[in-house]
Amino acid sequence: MKYVCYYRVSTKAQGRSGLGLGDQQTIVGRYLRETDEIIAELTEVESGKKSDRPKLVDAIRICQQQGAKLLIAKLDRLSRNVAFVMTLRDSGVDFVACDLPDANTLTVGMMVTFAQYEAERTSERTRAALAQKKSQGFPLGKPENLTREAIRKGEEIRRKNAATHKANVQATELALLYRTKGMTYTQIAEKLNQTHYQTRRNKSFDGKAVYRLLQRVR
Repeated sequence: MKYVCYYRVSTKAQGRSGLGLGDQQTIVGRYLRETDEIIAELTEVESGKKSDRPKLVDAIRICQQQGAKLLIAKLDRLSRNVAFVMTLRDSGVDFVACDLPDANTLTVGMMVTFAQYEAERTSERTRAALAQKKSQGFPLGKPENLTREAIRKGEEIRRKNAATHKANVQATELALLYRTKGMTYTQIAEKLNQTHYQTRRNKSFDGKAVYRLLQRVR
């Protein structure tokens, strides 16, 4: 199989230093078989929120010309933007994500929509919480209100949120994908455990945990 590898780094500094790029190339290398061929490798240096991706356009063009597949290391290297996935779909080019080889443009579109929904809900909850604090007389947005302890706690919360994001959002995306394939909750749990996903409490998944995970998005 012929592949065009598409990598993305989020800043110009990363593009120059290669931070994150080496990991993506390693993941791709592990996915490929001996008979596979990389005919081109392109690296996008920009923010995932921007819609202008010239390297992606080039990668799609090469795939179309050479009859190749687009190969991506991880889905989180793609912008979580429905328009992005739809553009890829409309190009007619097949793609493979190393971390989700069973995914396709339809299921990934569903995942991206869910991710955006989660982000919007988080933003709405944050605004509501800030509005409530303000109505209760708490001063907001002033540097003098940020003590060292508050800053430390904020950093801890951000780290925990990052872990929660991986444990919940990505695992939920996979679970949704497997449900569309008719798999039971127990079968989904086995799949998640095989790919080293864990619950928020760093435990292995079982059927009940998968059920609770999916109930949150209904």
